[in-house]
Parts: sequence; structure tokens; C-alpha cells
Amino acid sequence: MVSHPLYDKVTHAFQSRFQHSPQLVVRAPGRVNLIGEHTDYNDGFVLPVAVDRAVWLAVTPQSEAWATIRALDMRNDEKTFPVDRVPSSAGGWDDYPKGVVWAYLEQMKTLSGIQATLTSDVPIGAGMSSSAALELAFAYTWNHLEGFEISRDDLALMCQKAENQYVGVNCGIMDQMISACGKAGHAMFLDTRTLERNYCPIPEGIAIVVADSLVRRSLASSEYNVRRGQCEQAVRILKEYLPKITALRDVTPDELNRFGQHLPDVVLRRARHVVTENARVLLFAKALYQHDVTALRTLMVEGHRSLRDDYEVSAPELDTLVEATLEVPGCYGARLTGAGFGGCIVALVAENAVSEVEKHVVQIYANRYGQAPKVYITRPANGVEVIS
Repeated sequence: MVSHPLYDKVTHAFQSRFQHSPQLVVRAPGRVNLIGEHTDYNDGFVLPVAVDRAVWLAVTPQSEAWATIRALDMRNDEKTFPVDRVPSSAGGWDDYPKGVVWAYLEQMKTLSGIQATLTSDVPIGAGMSSSAALELAFAYTWNHLEGFEISRDDLALMCQKAENQYVGVNCGIMDQMISACGKAGHAMFLDTRTLERNYCPIPEGIAIVVADSLVRRSLASSEYNVRRGQCEQAVRILKEYLPKITALRDVTPDELNRFGQHLPDVVLRRARHVVTENARVLLFAKALYQHDVTALRTLMVEGHRSLRDDYEVSAPELDTLVEATLEVPGCYGARLTGAGFGGCIVALVAENAVSEVEKHVVQIYANRYGQAPKVYITRPANGVEVIS
């Protein structure tokens, strides 16, 4: 018997709406990224963690080639769309499952219609990849129902393609890959070019604390795509001097120091963040294995400053959360996580200091901005899976 409040919520809602029990329930996690921000679409390195906050989807196939989905957290908003042809985009939450349908049809896969209810405790717009979790939940569900036997790597790539080409957000592969392939108790070191991955155990006695600024942004309408274009511009210019490079991943800090003078100032700063961030991810993975908390703190702080000053994706609210968290003894580092422009910060905190960190951060933030941030204590979780 599964024991989880969201399992109970989504299955009871399914029974109430469709008058029978769901055939299966799928859980797909959100994520926080410990370090390696805006490196994934530059073929670089990332170090995310799948968290124990997730999308829960209760499903039964139906004979008609239609998906009927009720989103419990969207005021029970219900959407119906075809699965035997590309559904029309409407710009809402349902574009994510519609994008999955589009991606399957691109592969000439035939899908069954479904009846489904959906709930989630991944904060929307907070930088914890609620969209990737939603995509993986539906992709994994159809993979299971139809017996396609598509690998987790390929499901992640398919969902990334759906978000890029159907939803219209040029995200990298990190979010979908960690939601597909997360491992409980571990962070994932991922080479986004080769998709080679290793799992780094989170040291005992360390909690992953996420503080949500409550500042919301839409990636599709933000500066995200602008940053990606600036990185591509940097590669085009640097290629004249480094002809073998295909992405900023291929540029070393020394090479950027030598040839960065040829870049416009803003493009140089964007490139500098990506190049130095890749180096930080490698050092961070080593520090995790060695339980070197001093190095972890230094690297997270350097990463946040780079995101704030060179990549310019932070916000005053995020800077306040990072600074307040670092003031508490027992904090082993803090930085913004996700695309930025709002959303969350992530911190590594000694378990015996978590309550003090939460108290201090809430007090500082509320005094400055008139509202308390939401603070989540998260644990590394497994990737998408069938629960029942």
C-alpha cells in the first residue's frame, strides 16, 4: 500500500471524476541544481539533484484517441485534446503533455487515449523544473502503457525536444535528464554533451535547503533565450581563433583570457560565466567525494556571484536570500538555482543548523520585502517511476 498524501489525493480525485480506479500512478520529481547553471545548453557540466517534490499522475487508458486531464492544482482545470494528431498549442499548462504527444507522433508512435488526474508539490515558476517533471510524467506513462521500451535517456531527450520545439523554450537537457534518471541520496554529475553521468553521494549530515523568493518569471518570455543567443555569438566569434570549438564547453579559462578581447563586453561576461562555471562543477564534484565543505562553500558563492555579475540573472530578492543563508554557522554554501530572474536559492546546510537557517532567512527576507519566503527541506530522490 502506497503511503503519500499526493498519492491519496490524485487517486481519490481520479475515482471521483472517472468513477473507477486508475490503472497506474506515475511520479516524476522536480529538481534543484547544486552547481552548473546555464552550462547545459553550452554542452557543459551540471550537478543537479532530483528532489522529493514531484508531479503525481493517475491514469487509465481509454479507447478514444483523446486525453482528458484534470489538473487538481489549477482549480480542477480540465483539458481534452487529441493524441492521434498534433494538438493545438494554447499557451497553458497543458502545452507540456501536448508537447509530449507531438514528440511521440514525430517518432511515428501511436498513442492510446487516456483519462488522468494530475497534482504536484513542485513550486511552479520557482526554478525547480515543474515543467520537466510534468513532461516526464506523461512521457513515462505512455512509454509504460504502450510498451515502447524507450530508454530513460531517450525519454529525457524527447521531452527536451518537446519543450524546445513545441512549447518554445530553448532549455538544455539537464532538467529532463535528472527527472528521468535521478538517484536517491545522490547528486548527478552530468556531461550534457555525451550524456555520460556519475552519481555523487550527498554526505551524511547535510540537508539540501531550498528557499523560494516567491518572485515569478516565465522562461518563455524572459531573457533566457537572449542569454543562449549571446553564448552562441561568443562561439561564432571565438571560432575564428579556436577553430575546433563547437560550444563554450570547449573553451578553457586561459583561452578566454587570451581571446576574450575580441568579444563585445556583454558577450564576454556571458562567456566568462559559462567557462568558469564548468570548471566549478568539476571541482564541486571532487569536493563532494572528499566531503570538503570549505571548498563546497567557496564554489557555490563564486557561482552565485558569477550568475549575478557576469550572467546577470539574479535579482535583489535572490541575493538577499543567499546572503542571509550564508550568515548562519553551519551553512556550507548557497546560490541561486534554476534559470534565475526570480525563483529559488539552494543551500547545503548542516542538519543541526537547518532550523536556525530557516528562522534567520525568513526574518531577514520578511523585514526587507514584507513577505516570508517559502523554505523547503529536500532529500535527493529517484527519477520518474511507476508507483502503482
